[in-house]
Amino acid sequence: MPLFTYVAKNNQGEIKKGEMESKDRASLAEALRTQGFFVTAISEKEESFKNKSFSKFGVFSRISLKDKMMFARHLSVMLGSGLSLPRALEIIANQTKSRKFKKVLANLSSDVKTGSTLGDSLAKQGVFDDLSVNMIRVGEIGGNIEEVLKLLADQLEKEHSLLSKVRGAMYYPTVIFIVMIAIGIAMMTFVVPKLTAIFDDMQSEIPFTTQIIISVSGFMSNHKLLVLFLILFFSFSIFVFLRTRIGKRILGFLSLKIPVVKNVVVKVNNARFARIYSSLTKSGVPVVESLKIISKTLTNHYYKKAFLDVKDGVQKGGTLHDGLSRHPRLFPVLVVQMVEVGEETGKTADVLIDLARFYEDEINQVTKNISSIIEPVLMVIIGSAVGFFAISMLMPMYSVMEKM
Repeated sequence: MPLFTYVAKNNQGEIKKGEMESKDRASLAEALRTQGFFVTAISEKEESFKNKSFSKFGVFSRISLKDKMMFARHLSVMLGSGLSLPRALEIIANQTKSRKFKKVLANLSSDVKTGSTLGDSLAKQGVFDDLSVNMIRVGEIGGNIEEVLKLLADQLEKEHSLLSKVRGAMYYPTVIFIVMIAIGIAMMTFVVPKLTAIFDDMQSEIPFTTQIIISVSGFMSNHKLLVLFLILFFSFSIFVFLRTRIGKRILGFLSLKIPVVKNVVVKVNNARFARIYSSLTKSGVPVVESLKIISKTLTNHYYKKAFLDVKDGVQKGGTLHDGLSRHPRLFPVLVVQMVEVGEETGKTADVLIDLARFYEDEINQVTKNISSIIEPVLMVIIGSAVGFFAISMLMPMYSVMEKM
């Protein structure tokens, strides 16, 4: 959403200045009107090139999920103890070790002292997601900011735990794959050239597969810097491509087609949906806005698109479970039925919390089994590579020895 700079005044003559994200000027004016302020000046703020390029890839402006979780929990405790918001932000800034986060907290404290709300200040910094910003805004309007911050901290803690389990399960195959590539490069660069000299002395006919390995090895050993540059360039190109719209779409498609990966992706996205929607509902965020926030929070392209479709259906008077049922590939029958029960009983938030816990337990079990599933696959791949290399390089030598 675009960022607007505004100046507003209330009936007592108090002037309020700040920045706020909104879909348009009218929505911003309406939001300020609910706070008792009337807009006197408003203008859209253009994002600098530096911010655009950095935030596009989300690398240089990122604050860790753990830092955000601790921020929400500590701020909740401090505000509940009676500390003022600026003082609480200063204390948290002194405790954090991240220089980037210290700067963000200093900016938050400065903005709050000049009359800006915490929600608007968080949106202005650009390092907090829509989930955090909207929950805090609702908490400020409803006067229960301490409870909302505690709820947000619990949500972020579960999010951190869930993502840590998935990432941890992928460390083993990733390390094995990288080591295998490194050993392959070392063999082609240093070992094969020595064997090639032996084949030259033999002056015998060399099989086609051996000729391929020798040719590749010769190129790599004679152009080491070029090969290193190509590897780095290729890796960086993939990294950038996967962050483009087409790259995300392809990655999302593949993740929902590969059998083992699909199981994890479906469970993770449904667990995140259930917990985030429950947290937003308990905070008082409207259903349509909650679905919009979820569509921005989930990373899989097809889940993003599905929640936008569900949001449009709810806006037209449909139910949440009807919208989810139109995407059976993404939402299992269990999810649709649980949401339907929640809507019928008026306890959707409680039902979805139970659903989130169920899927989180399932993910915990799946991630424990991933290594045992992937290990034999890796063994087959490594064995095939070693076997191909051994046959291609050793068979010519055995043939020459037999003729002797």
